[in-house]
This record gives sequence, structure tokens and C-alpha cells, in this order.
Amino acid sequence: MQWRALVLGLVLLRLGLHGVLWLVFGLGPSMGFYQRFPLSFGFQRLRGPDGSASPASGPAGRPGTPGGPSGPSWLQPQVPGPAAGRRRAPRRPEPDVCGPGHWGYVLGGRGRGRDEYEKRYSGAFPPQLRAQMRDLARGMFVFGYDNYMAHAFPEDELNPIHCRGRGPDRGDPLSIPGTQGLFLILPLCLHSTSSNLNINDVLGNYSLTLVDALDTLAVNLKTGVPPDSNNETCTAGAGSLLVEFGILSRLLGDSTFEWVARRAVKALWNLRSNDTGLLGNVVNIQTGHWVGKQSGLGAGLDSFYEYLLKSYILFGEKEDLEMFNAAYKSIQNYLRRGREACNEGEGDPPLYVNVNMFSGQLMNTWIDSLQAFFPGLQVLIGDVEDAICLHAFYYAIWKRYGALPERYNWQLQAPDVFFYPLRPELVESTYLLYQATRNPFYLHVGMDILQSLEKHTKVKCGYATLHHVIDKSTEDRMESFFLSETCKYLYLLFDEENPVHKSGTRYMFTTEGHIISVDEHLRESPWKEFFSEEGGQDPVGKSGHRPRPHELKVINSSSNCNRVPDERRYSLPLKSVYMRQIDQMVGLI
Repeated sequence: MQWRALVLGLVLLRLGLHGVLWLVFGLGPSMGFYQRFPLSFGFQRLRGPDGSASPASGPAGRPGTPGGPSGPSWLQPQVPGPAAGRRRAPRRPEPDVCGPGHWGYVLGGRGRGRDEYEKRYSGAFPPQLRAQMRDLARGMFVFGYDNYMAHAFPEDELNPIHCRGRGPDRGDPLSIPGTQGLFLILPLCLHSTSSNLNINDVLGNYSLTLVDALDTLAVNLKTGVPPDSNNETCTAGAGSLLVEFGILSRLLGDSTFEWVARRAVKALWNLRSNDTGLLGNVVNIQTGHWVGKQSGLGAGLDSFYEYLLKSYILFGEKEDLEMFNAAYKSIQNYLRRGREACNEGEGDPPLYVNVNMFSGQLMNTWIDSLQAFFPGLQVLIGDVEDAICLHAFYYAIWKRYGALPERYNWQLQAPDVFFYPLRPELVESTYLLYQATRNPFYLHVGMDILQSLEKHTKVKCGYATLHHVIDKSTEDRMESFFLSETCKYLYLLFDEENPVHKSGTRYMFTTEGHIISVDEHLRESPWKEFFSEEGGQDPVGKSGHRPRPHELKVINSSSNCNRVPDERRYSLPLKSVYMRQIDQMVGLI
């Protein structure tokens, strides 16, 4: 009998030790974020000092239902209806629940003092270090630009490994045989180009385009769109001309350019789903049928949303804000998954997924690197708290790989597409979040990005595309947006005294990173005709609508700039327990 009691005691002791390890090392109710066991999945549940835990959260923070699908809440479908995705104001925590004792408990006793996140990111960023990073960013641009001018100009881009140019745009459009007199040429900057006529754009792969550097606008005035051209275009390509064309019209006093761009935007808007209010990512411009039915925030849709808001900021046309508000509401209703509040509550962190535009159902489990622009757009509308959370997710991926893979599968915790072409979207959001919060955390993020680029992408004559973010192999290409956006936002992040930062709200960036002046006269249409809903011109004159502060807000936004108080200036923008969750989500820890 004694040996039986001894064996039983050893078994109980072993079970007890497993239970302690289960709690102390943060394994929580699941072995990890994505393993499919018949338990609750998501990150470890946040427990209070009394050991209580809330039910697993469903989409948008709603409690899960018994018998529902296992896996993270992002996999679970949104609940249709007017209340879907509506983010309520964060619940005020009970006394002592979110104090130091609570977070110390969640972190396994490590939170009584400053944890590793606070030690690394909190506190002031020394002025000497800021100046060093500013000079490093400037040197990065100068090195890339000088090599481009020496080895590639006037071609499109630089092959930085073999030190030569690449791209078809050589010479002048007027030098093409038989084209003299057929083009309207508007030289705007730097140098002219020739073969931009084949870029997939609003007119279906021909005739009307703004290149990245805005160097030449060429419109074929004789032949128009060739009959054998590609009739499919992405929503972003067709719907992201309004800012530049609107400026052109208002400076010249000719409504034609803005009318063409605005007609394209309205045509796309009228094709959105009647049920969800979402748009797809590829459309046939001749039939109006959606070829790509995926609705997300990345490739094919990103700048469409961006320019609805920025055209309102620039021109003050109220319909642009109304369209943006409606689009943002649909995004919150159908794309946003995870807990309701970024910095409070339980459940999976917020994430925006790719869904079917007609049903709102999940289409895949990846996101692309272009989606990293969205926190910056949320800053512009005042949804800063949500921007903080989403930005932290992309930064966690960067920390793991030293770059952003073109596609990242959040269910598999691994890249789907491995290359990184020096994209600027994460840097842009980092810069705008720092301008909104003045939190030195974002200077640390910028420093991480700068050092990663210097370490992994610098080659003989510039900076090279990463072919594979894991083994860090490179491709012989330095895209133009690396100089015009990535380097620019990094430099501005650390250049505190830059005139752009001293001007208040006088300047805005285009989707290609060009600085434009927000002038009052751009809000007054210099022509009498205005644009009717059918795409024609209304003979009744209408002055530009001037935005008022209370109008620049978003339906469904649960937070605004005022929700980031001064006392958080030198604390983490996101509680360390949530940062740890996100790092676990991407397999960083």
C-alpha cells in the first residue's frame, strides 16, 4: 500500500509541476496561437490577480459562442447586421485590475518593475542619437541617389549590384516615330519618360498615368485606348488620380482633369456591394464586373481609400468625406477582427483581414506589406489608438525578419511571399504615429528599420531588394519609391527641425510621398461647372465646401487624438502585455 501511495504522490507532484509551468511560462489555455486543439485559441487569456478570466472573444471582441469554430477569432466570420464590427468605448477597468500588480501577475511576476519592453523603448531618445539617425537616413538617400544619377539616369531604376540602369523609359515621348503632336506633355519635375503608356491605369492599360516621380503626364490625344488593350484594372489604380488631377485642374482653371478622375472614383463607388458596402480589388472597366472580389486594405485597394480622405482634406468636397466615412464603416464592420479596444480588454489583437466583397467572409489568411500604410491613414482621421495596435503588429513582423515579407500568413506564422522590395509603408506609418503621439517608441522603431536596411540591403551601388527575408539573399533592383518615400520618411522622422514640422497642417503627402501644400485657394473651384452623380457636369455653380474641425471624423471611430494623454509621452504606446501577445503571434517569442 505504501508503494501505491508513493506512486500516486509522485504522479500528483508531476501534475502540479506541469500546472505551475503551464501558468508561469504563459502557455495559458493553449500550447500556442495556431495549433488546433479542442481548447480556446488566441493568446493566453488575461487573468486578474484573483485568477478570473473572461470568455474567449469572438470577432471584434465579442464573446465566443459554445460549439463555435476553434482557432483565433480572426478565423471566425463577422456577424452581419448593423451592429457588426461596431467598436464600443473601452470598458473602464475595475480598481487595481490594470495596475502594476495586475500586469506583473500576467507577465509571470516580471512586471513589478520595468520589463524588457519598457527598458528598451521607454524614456527619452537622446538628441545625439536622433541626429546620428537623421544623418544615417540622409546618407542612405545620398548614396542611393548619387549612384542612380551616375549609373542609371535617365532610366527608371538602378540595378545596385551591377551598377547599371533598368527600365524601358529612355528618351523623350516625342522621339517616338509618328507621335509628334499626338501628346499633351506636362513637364512637372526632373526628366521625361516614354513608355509609361503601358502602365495599368484608369483608362485600361493606356494613355493616362502619373508616374511615381510625377515627371511627365502624357495623354494620347489621337488614338485613345487601343482596342486590344487590357480592360482590367485594380481599384487603387483607377481611383487614385483625384489628388494630382484635382490640383492640376484648380491650378489651370480647367475642370477636365478633375472631372475625369472624379468620374472614375464615382464609377467605382457605384459598383460597391449593396450588402456590405465593400469594393473588390480588380474590375473590368468595359463591363463593370468585378474580376477580383477580394476586399482588403493592401494591394489593389490601398490608395483608393487614402485618396478619398486626402482629396477631402485638400479640396474640401464634402462628398469625398462621405464616401470615406461609409468605406471606413464597412471596413470596421467586415474586415476588422480581434478585441474591441487596442489597449484594453481580453482577446486577440485587432487585425484587418481579406474578405469577399459580397459576403464579408474570410477569403485567405494572409496580409500584404502594403497594408502597413493603414495605421498612418488612421492617424489622419484621429483613430490613433487603433493605429497604435495595428502598427505594432507589422513592427513585430519586421523585428522577426529584419524586413516585411510581401505577404505574411498570420495563421501559419510564416511568409507566403518572401521578398521585400524596400517598401515605405511601415516607415510612413511610423513617421505619422510619431508626429501624432511624440512617443520616442517610434524613434526606436525607425532606428531598427534604418539599421536593418543598412545591414541587409546595402550593396556596391545602392540598396537592393531582399529576395528572401529569411536568408537575406538580394535581387539586383532598387525601386524608385525607396528614394522618394522610404528614405524621405526616415529622414523626416528624425529631423525635428524640418520646416515641414514647423508648418502645422499646411502640408500633406501624396500616396507617392510627394509634399503638397494645403492651400485655401484649392478649396475653391475655379470653374462654374460641377460634377453630377451621373458623371456629367452640372451647370449650376457650386463653391468648394470648406471642412470644419468637427466634420473631419469617422463613423465608428472609438478614439481620437485626444485619447493619447501627455502622461503617456514617455511610456509604451501599447501595454507591454499586448506587445508580448503580438510578438507571440508572429513567432518572435
